Amino acid sequence: MAACARAVGVIGVVSDRVGRKPVLLPALALTVLACGIFATATSVAALIVARLFTGIAVGAVVSAGMAAVTDVAGPDRKRLGALLASCAMVLGAGLGPLLAGVLSETLPAPTVTVFLVEIALLALAFLTVLRMPVHRPAVVGKGAWIRVPKVPQGNGRQLLLGIAVFAPGITSASFVLSLGPSLLSGLLGTTSRVVAGAMAFVMFLTATGVQFAVKQLQVRTILIAGSASIVAGMAALMAAVHTSSVTFLVVAAVLAGAGQGMGQLGGLSLLNSSVPGARLAEANAALNVSGYVPAGALPVSAGYLSDAIGLTNGATTFAVALIGLAVVGGLIVLAGRRRTPEAA
Repeated sequence: MAACARAVGVIGVVSDRVGRKPVLLPALALTVLACGIFATATSVAALIVARLFTGIAVGAVVSAGMAAVTDVAGPDRKRLGALLASCAMVLGAGLGPLLAGVLSETLPAPTVTVFLVEIALLALAFLTVLRMPVHRPAVVGKGAWIRVPKVPQGNGRQLLLGIAVFAPGITSASFVLSLGPSLLSGLLGTTSRVVAGAMAFVMFLTATGVQFAVKQLQVRTILIAGSASIVAGMAALMAAVHTSSVTFLVVAAVLAGAGQGMGQLGGLSLLNSSVPGARLAEANAALNVSGYVPAGALPVSAGYLSDAIGLTNGATTFAVALIGLAVVGGLIVLAGRRRTPEAA
C-alpha cells in the first residue's frame, strides 16, 4: 500500500506531462512481470520485489487510468467519467479476491494458476489501452517532475472535501478486509479462501452499486451519506467483534464498502468538475495518496494494538477512531456547503 501511494504521487505528474498511454502501457507490462515473479517465487525477497512492482503499477493505473477515463468521456460528461473511473477501480478490487479465492481452491497449482489468469486479463487490458482515443498533452506543465502531488491554486477546497470522506472510507474498508479473515475463521471455523474472497467481493460490489444509486444526487449529499455509512459500518464492526456475529460482520462490510464508494465518487466528481485536464491525473493522485497512506498504515497499527490488548479491544479502539474521523469529515462537508461546487 505504501509503494502504491508513492507511485501514485509521482506518476500523476508524469501522466499529465507525457500522456496517459506512455504511463499505462509500461505499468501493465510491469504488472505482468510481477505476476511472473509471484508465480515462480521461491523466497520472501522475490515476493517483496513482486509486491513492490505491483504497488508501482497500481499507482500508475489509479492516477493515469482514472484521468484517461475522464479524457475519453469528454468535457461534457465529466461526472459520468468520474462515476465510471471510480466504479472500475472498486469493482476490480472486489473481483480480484473472489476470482483468486475460487481459482486457488478449485484448480491445481493455485499459486501459479491465479497469476496465469491475471496475465491473460492484463493482455486484454493492454490491447484496450492501445486502442484508447487519448493523445499527448498539447502543453507541458512546469515545475519538478518528482514532487508531492497537489491541485492547481483555487482547487484546494474541492480536494479537502474529497479527502474528508474518502480517506476514512477507504481506511474503514481496508480495516474490515484485514480483520475479516481472522473473524471469519473464528466465527465460522473456516479458512476457505473462497469465503474470504466473497466477503471482499460483497464489500466492493456494494461500493460499485451504491455509486450508480446515488449518481443523480448532489455531490455534497453523496459525501455526507458516505460519512454516515462509515460511522454505521464501524458501529456494526464493533458489534461483530463483541457479539461474535457473522451478520454484523457482513453488515459492516457492506456499509464500509458503501462509505468508500460514495467518498471516492464524491471526491473524483469534485476534482473532475473543476481541475483542468492537464492537471487531472496529479489531482487524482493527491486524492488517492490521502486515502492510501492511512488505509495502509492504520490497519497495520491496529494489528500491533490488537496483539497488545487483544483483538476485541484493538478493533474497538480503531473503529472508534474511524468513527471520529468520519464525523469530522462529515462536519467539514457540512461547513463548506455554501461553497461546495457541484459536478457538471
